[in-house]
Amino acid sequence: MTTTDTDATAVTPELVVLLDEDGRAVGTADKAGVHHADTPLHLAFSCYLFDGEGNVLVTRRALHKRTFPGVWTNSCCGHPAPGEPLEDAVRRRVGQELGTTVTDLRLVLPRFRYRAEQEGVVENEMCPVFVGSADGAVAPDPDEVGEARWEPWEAFRAGVLDGSRAVSVWCREQVAQLPADPVSAATADVGDLPPAARVAGRR
Repeated sequence: MTTTDTDATAVTPELVVLLDEDGRAVGTADKAGVHHADTPLHLAFSCYLFDGEGNVLVTRRALHKRTFPGVWTNSCCGHPAPGEPLEDAVRRRVGQELGTTVTDLRLVLPRFRYRAEQEGVVENEMCPVFVGSADGAVAPDPDEVGEARWEPWEAFRAGVLDGSRAVSVWCREQVAQLPADPVSAATADVGDLPPAARVAGRR
């Protein structure tokens, strides 16, 4: 059989890890089709990037994104590939979305979970939360990020907590659970991660 140009350039689907209620992996699904009105529970992560002045990088999701378009949120979100260590997934996604690298990456909320809906599309994730430092300038990918800016963490946190700062559902819930000073927070125990994430974290 002759390989066609179409075969040679076929795109491999990006897979997400599906979970049961105990956080164990039960399969995979194509990310492109997993988010809908009855989105299955799956594994994700969130990251908050800080600079040396105590500012946090906040981003506005691109207007054409399928889930929560145009919503302001934390620095970066994503999904680990099957078998991919969570920290590797965070570093990969920060590079893809924000065009920078992350240093001092630490797990702070290993058990975070949420469910949110907008215009009939549901997010349903076990979503461990990390903090880190941006190493170098940020160059957001416009396919993912509509806007990005640095904001003083204390003012951002206060606005999120009192409701005056509009952000995504997950960001609001995460900020409420994060310590007042995430940069100085102790690293959480990886044993508190969902089992599927602990397996992915083994090197």
